[in-house]
Amino acid sequence: MQRLATKVACLLVLVLAVSGCDRGTPLLVVKAVAAGVPSLAPFFDERSGLGQDAPDVKAQPVRGSLQQGDTPGLYGGSKQQTVCDVKKLRAFLTDPTNDQKAQAWARALGITTGEIPEYLNRLTPVLLRHDTLVKNHDYKKGKAVPYDSLLQAGIAILVDQQGQPAVKCSCGNPLRPFTGDTNRISVKFEDGNQEWKGYDRSSAVAVRPAARPLEKIALVDVDDPDRGINRPVGTGGAKDATFDTRKTEAVPGLAGKTFGEARQTLADKGLAAGYDTGSVPADGARVTATDPPAGTELRFGQYVMLSVAEGSSSSSGGGDTISPPPSEPSVSGPSTPGTSAPESSGSTSKSPSSSPSSSPSTSTPSGPSTSTSPSISTSPSTSPPTVTSAPPPSPPPPETTSAPPVTTSAPPPVTTVAPPPSSESAPQVPTASVST
Repeated sequence: MQRLATKVACLLVLVLAVSGCDRGTPLLVVKAVAAGVPSLAPFFDERSGLGQDAPDVKAQPVRGSLQQGDTPGLYGGSKQQTVCDVKKLRAFLTDPTNDQKAQAWARALGITTGEIPEYLNRLTPVLLRHDTLVKNHDYKKGKAVPYDSLLQAGIAILVDQQGQPAVKCSCGNPLRPFTGDTNRISVKFEDGNQEWKGYDRSSAVAVRPAARPLEKIALVDVDDPDRGINRPVGTGGAKDATFDTRKTEAVPGLAGKTFGEARQTLADKGLAAGYDTGSVPADGARVTATDPPAGTELRFGQYVMLSVAEGSSSSSGGGDTISPPPSEPSVSGPSTPGTSAPESSGSTSKSPSSSPSSSPSTSTPSGPSTSTSPSISTSPSTSPPTVTSAPPPSPPPPETTSAPPVTTSAPPPVTTVAPPPSSESAPQVPTASVST
């Protein structure tokens, strides 16, 4: 009896081990990069003044580990316009003495060295408001060496026209999309990057490109969460306009829409789309309900949780929804979202309308994605924040998965003709004409 019980126990252990969710798959090791901590192998000296992190930024909670680059409130800004010095970075990369670094830098981003100035002109400086997963690069022995890393909130980066992290400002290291499973990572703290206060692995976020190029990015001031910043793409802060993040928008009715449509509708109203499944729902998945329900008033950047029909989620933790960079990047031409379309042809991102700051306020409604500290805010009469963009030439709507309808006309009447005496032939079978 004891031997039987032992066998049963061993069998149960085996079943649990086999049935466990990917327990046999090793976790992906990700290197932590803390705000203000210099890289050991940077492209450029951290003391050269390329950028400055904001080490006191508290990571905001996230409602879904994979967010698009146009998610309202995803990034932060500051009244200081020195978080990234793009002109200095351009000077370094175009200096003939740095040609080897420039070639490695451009190759990591899938562009040529000749395209560097134009590429940099389309990048926008922001501050991370979330601990963010990226494909980082060190510079070793004349080459860009990629590695997966988790950037702490408060780190200054440059993002491309689709909100994708592109460059770490303080050292000039190129960044590419994180393509692993965001739910299966093991963060390694070393080389002076000690675990920061408030670190929570479940709150790490990876960024996928926005569906359409942006003209403006709506930011939240990291020092004053009641103050929003509209920053035109490709500018460093000189053309910023402000808005009041406390102004609310009603949650729209989204039941019946696809997840992609619902997410864009929310972004247009300055609200973020969230999900609580292990993997991001497919863009074509049908939304069945929202939390909070339609009609609820929310302030800028707050999350609306979307429930979708069963069986319509992506199979992985979101990694396969990002177009990964080529394993051997070529210098034959641009391949990143940021270089896919000239700025002049980019669509308009209707970020929240601007207004100058007017009166101090200590009234700060709480919300899952904003700080509640008292601060200076802008006029409440500001128009509601929205983030929209006009459609580019591609891609097609995700929910359309079937071929166009085919119309078959009725066959013509069959006329039987007597065969000639010298031969026999079968009557011709009429064919159906297809109208396309």
